[in-house]
Amino acid sequence: MYQAKDFKSELKPIWCPGCGDYGVLQGVYRALANIGRPPHEVAFVSGIGCSSRIPGYTTAYGFNTVHGRALPIAQGIKFSRPELLVLAAGGDGDGFSIGGGHVPHCIRRNPDITYLVMDNHIYGLTKGQLSPTSRRSLATSSSAYGSVEEPVNPLLYVLAYGAGFVAQGTPADMPGLASMIEEGIRYPGFAFINVQSPCITYGRPEEQLKQHKAEMRPLAASGHDPSNRLVAMGLAQDYGKVLHTGVFYRDPDPGPTFEQATAERQLAHRVPSDARERVLDVFAVR
Repeated sequence: MYQAKDFKSELKPIWCPGCGDYGVLQGVYRALANIGRPPHEVAFVSGIGCSSRIPGYTTAYGFNTVHGRALPIAQGIKFSRPELLVLAAGGDGDGFSIGGGHVPHCIRRNPDITYLVMDNHIYGLTKGQLSPTSRRSLATSSSAYGSVEEPVNPLLYVLAYGAGFVAQGTPADMPGLASMIEEGIRYPGFAFINVQSPCITYGRPEEQLKQHKAEMRPLAASGHDPSNRLVAMGLAQDYGKVLHTGVFYRDPDPGPTFEQATAERQLAHRVPSDARERVLDVFAVR
């Protein structure tokens, strides 16, 4: 039986006091403790940014990769060591700007990976520039007169590409966030969790945790059926206007993961050990 402290490393987080990422980290600790896998059986991969520091604060095998490349590395780990529990993490910029091209392909392969995006609508580490989820008209150091771009909607994005598990949480609801992360890990396939994790330094006052607590709307309380993708997509269109929390969609009949399908293919085409002399036969013209 593991406790949250068993997944806490000796490194001290250096996020700004009040950053939402502290809550995400606590949610990961609690979820992993409930899952019950030992730390050495967990691989935690991240990209670049404030949120991508998170693997180092755990006792899992951490891999802080390059900008936007958390998902390719996480997939490589999962495909080569399918018995491991693999988590990937990053910010909205890491995941939906430079790394955005990897998301749909990861979804269609359906590896058994849980992807946590800490969505703060800003580039915090580089001092407050526009990010893919920044609202239109937002004035920042890179948009002095206000943004003229529409924000990316991460929830609608992954639902449209066919993700089997899609959820959104906030550190303002720690029990709900920890439970959501655990549920995503237990889902047999690719799981996407968007965490509204506010930036205390460059974020807007109306996007901080106090406001989240007052304004969040748990989907479970509304009677939402998470098996209905179309309804989930309708709710996802409220992104940036209404803070829905909980599981938007969970595929009631998940298909095989990439690693399962690959293992079955390898088994079907395995050559008997006594037939090495015929290994080139598969290339012969028939």
